[in-house]
Amino acid sequence: MIIYQHFTFDAAHFLPHVPQGHKCRNLHGHTYHLTLYITGEIMEKEGWILDFSDLKAIAQQVIGTLDHTLLNNIEGLSNPTAELLAKWIWQKLIPLLPGLKKIELKETPASGVVYNGD
Repeated sequence: MIIYQHFTFDAAHFLPHVPQGHKCRNLHGHTYHLTLYITGEIMEKEGWILDFSDLKAIAQQVIGTLDHTLLNNIEGLSNPTAELLAKWIWQKLIPLLPGLKKIELKETPASGVVYNGD
């Protein structure tokens, strides 16, 4: 079974390696939408895979680092594309959430990335 929980955070960034004149080379911000998918067995006593409040507390350890920041200033995110940000989030969460199956990170309502550690 897979459970999921959705989070949002706001952050600014710029993409230093895109061509001159590209709009994303300029400083700009997004409201990111992050969905975490956790796989596991249903615990017999509790009746769930993971308490959603525990999942939220774990996720906030990482999201709190990103929220209302300039992503380029975070160690390991000097080129914070959606793809590299998703990978960074994954690497921070996987030790905390061993059942993490995949993440979905939306930079805009119509654009995003799905990452499963591959």
